[in-house]
Amino acid sequence: MTRALIALALVASPAFAQQQAPFTVVETGQGFTDLQEAVSSIRMGTGTIRIAPGVYRQCAVQQGGRITFRAAQPGTAIFEKTACEDKAGLVLRGQGSTVDGLVFRGYRVPDGNGAGIRTEMGDLTVTNSMFLDSQEGILGGEPTGQRIRIDHATFSGLGQCDETPDCAHSIYLANRGQVTITNSRFERGRGGHYVKLRVPNVTISDNSFDDTAGQKTNYMIDLPEGARGLITRNTFVQGKAKENHSGLIVVAAEAKTYPSAGLRIEGNDARLAPGAPTNPAFVADLSHERLAVGANRLGPGIRMFETR
Repeated sequence: MTRALIALALVASPAFAQQQAPFTVVETGQGFTDLQEAVSSIRMGTGTIRIAPGVYRQCAVQQGGRITFRAAQPGTAIFEKTACEDKAGLVLRGQGSTVDGLVFRGYRVPDGNGAGIRTEMGDLTVTNSMFLDSQEGILGGEPTGQRIRIDHATFSGLGQCDETPDCAHSIYLANRGQVTITNSRFERGRGGHYVKLRVPNVTISDNSFDDTAGQKTNYMIDLPEGARGLITRNTFVQGKAKENHSGLIVVAAEAKTYPSAGLRIEGNDARLAPGAPTNPAFVADLSHERLAVGANRLGPGIRMFETR
């Protein structure tokens, strides 16, 4: 009888549930087999969901609170194909969200914007994560002072301009706050831009943009409504299979919503891959404001600057 009671107690314990369920709310020890149930259990509070290694065809919508989605081992928790609300693997509209160590792959939805993450409300931090072979990597934003930070992330095989009238991009974000992208890798784009930001303040530093295997890609960095901030210590390799090869960094191509005066672009390295079309502008400016374009290392066939 005693052994039976001990066994029953173990089965009922949070530790046992944690071992059996892939999604564990760290603060309570409660385990879940369904990601949405884990998210909903946090309600308007603050919590961390630890995600066991595995491949998951699940998605979740965060409606409130501050939630951290963290892989138990970075790179081993893989979410694929299943998009909530025909949007993304994670749809985030809480007070804040952190995504740490997850992999998102294979997202496609009818409107052409299938993403690993759709941010709609709250600040967002993404670190040590990968976005692979989807229409979009990270998409969204809100018209507030939202802050988005992306660090040590990989974006590969993303974007499209063939499936819908409007293109999709590796990263496409819009807010009235700030976006910071650091120590990340962009490669093998499949259309659109690698980074497209409709925000007033940007920091883009210490990233790698490798367009060598890209197909039908456009700009490396598009700031279509202008921006201030810093673009530095990035490396760019422009490929040959471009839809638009005319510029690597393009400022205010669509509007002058945000001031661009003083935008610092310095300390970057840009090259052309073998066979890539020559004569692109490293920086193409349509704001007609005084940008702070400093010393950048450019390979043969790339012009430093042009005004359009």
